[in-house]
Amino acid sequence: MSVRKPPLNKANLMLQQEAIDAVRGQTLAPRGHFIDGRSIASDSGDVLDIISPIDGAILTSVAAGSKADMDRAITSARSAFEDGRWSKMAPAQRKKILIKLAELIERDALELAVLGVRDNGTEINMAYKAESLSAAGTFRYYGEAIDKIYGQIAPTANSVLGLIHHAPVGVVGAIVPWNFPLMIGSWKIAPALAAGNSIVLKPAESASLSLLHLAKLASEAGVPDGVFNVVTGKGSVVGEAMGLSMDVDVLVFTGSGATGRRLLEYSARSNLKRCYLELGGKSPNIIFNDAPDLAQAAKVSAAGIFRNSGQVCVAGSRLLVQEDIHDDFVAEMSRHAKDFKVGNPLDLSSQIGAVHSLSELEANLQFVQTAQEEGAQCVAGGKRILSETGGYYMAPTVMSGVKVEDNLHQNEVFGPVLAVTPFKDEADAIRIANSTVYGLSAGVWTSNLSRAHRMIEEIKSGVIHVNTYGGSDLTVPLGGVKQSGNGHDKSLHAMDKYFDLKSAWIQL
Repeated sequence: MSVRKPPLNKANLMLQQEAIDAVRGQTLAPRGHFIDGRSIASDSGDVLDIISPIDGAILTSVAAGSKADMDRAITSARSAFEDGRWSKMAPAQRKKILIKLAELIERDALELAVLGVRDNGTEINMAYKAESLSAAGTFRYYGEAIDKIYGQIAPTANSVLGLIHHAPVGVVGAIVPWNFPLMIGSWKIAPALAAGNSIVLKPAESASLSLLHLAKLASEAGVPDGVFNVVTGKGSVVGEAMGLSMDVDVLVFTGSGATGRRLLEYSARSNLKRCYLELGGKSPNIIFNDAPDLAQAAKVSAAGIFRNSGQVCVAGSRLLVQEDIHDDFVAEMSRHAKDFKVGNPLDLSSQIGAVHSLSELEANLQFVQTAQEEGAQCVAGGKRILSETGGYYMAPTVMSGVKVEDNLHQNEVFGPVLAVTPFKDEADAIRIANSTVYGLSAGVWTSNLSRAHRMIEEIKSGVIHVNTYGGSDLTVPLGGVKQSGNGHDKSLHAMDKYFDLKSAWIQL
C-alpha cells in the first residue's frame, strides 16, 4: 500500500527532495490494460516500450492494445452500464465513492506525480500541483456536484405536466494526450462517472502510467468492475477501434486537429456518436503600452509560454507587442528566457523539465530553423540543451520579427518557442490575434478597462486572460472556438456532454 508522502512546500525542501528521490528510481514492472476491474495483457501479447524523456532510456512497457482489447473493454463498459451497477446507483452513493477516490489520489499524490514525470518530462513542482492535486480536486468537485443537479418542470398548460430529466448517455470513450494526462484525463473521467456513465479511456501511448494507476485507485475506492476501463496502445489501432465502435455513445478527445478530424470521420462511419474535441491553439498574448506593470507582464508571459517546455495547449505562444515598447519588452522576455533553469524534471531546482520525446524536440528545432529562413531573428535559445542525464531538453526560445503569414505564427509548435510580432494599435492587435485558425486562449495586458472589454468581445477565443496569463480553477469552463474544437471541460458546463435530456409529457 502506498504511504502518503509529505506535501511539497519550501519549508520542507530537503525532505521533499529526499521523498522524490526515494521513488524516482524504482523499477517499474510492465503494465497491462485495466479492464473489468483487473489488469490484463494485450490480446496479441505485444507491448510498447516507454521511453523516459529524462534520460532517453526505456522506463517500462505497456500493453500494445488490439481491436479485440478495445472491443472487450467497451463490452465490459456496456454491460456495467446496462445492469445499473453504477448508472442506477443513488447519486449520493456515487458521490461518496468519487470523494473517496479523491482522497486516494491525495494519498498517492507524490507517487503519481513522479510516475507521470518519468514518462512525460513535466517539472515535478508543476506535476505535483497540476496533475495529482488537480486530479484530486476534480474528482472531489464533481463528486460534490452530482447530488445537486436537478431536473426541471416545464411551464406547460395546467392539464399537462412537462418534466425534463437528465439521463446518463451510456458508454463514454475518452482519448487524452501526453502533456497533462492525469489532469486532462480527470477533467473527462470525473464528470462522466459522476453522471452515471461507464467509461473507456485510451491514454497517449507514451504517457499511460499515471492513468493506469488511477484506474486501480478507482477500483479501490469502490467504482464497480467494468465502469472504468483503460486500454493502452496506438491510436491507429485502439483509438480507431473506439472511434468506429457502434457501442460508444459519446467520444471526448484532447489532441491534434488531424486526429480530431479522423474521429469525426469515424463517428460518421459508425453510429454518429457525439464527439467533443479540444484541438489545441496558437494563443495570442497582447501587450499594450499602457499595461499596468510591464515587468510583471514579461515575467508572467514568460512562464505562460516556457513552463512545461511550452507543452501546454493554452500556452501564450504568440506575443503581440505594441510598437513603441516592442524592443524593450522583447529584451526583458529574452532575459527571462535565459534565466530559466532547464534540467532534470525530478530535481526541485529545475524550473523547466524535458521535451516529451526526441521527435517533439526535433520538430521544435525545425520550427526555429524555418522561422529564421522566413526572416525571423532568434534572440534567445533556439538550441537543444545537452544534459548530463541524456534525454531531451531545449532552451527557452524567443523569435522576434515573426510575420502573420509565417509558419511559426500560424502553426502550433507545442514546445518552448515564442513568436513575437509588433502591432500598431488596438485594431491591428485584433486583426493579428484573429489571424489563425485557432481560438483556444488569449491574453490582454492594458490599464484601459474599456479596451479590455472590447478586446474580450473582439478576440475569437474560448478563454481570455486580462492582466495575467494562465491560472484558473474548476469553476470556469475551458473550451475553444474555430479549429480549437467544441464542447467544454471543467465547471458544471462540462456535465452537459455526459447527459441526455429526456422530456416527459404527462396528461393530467
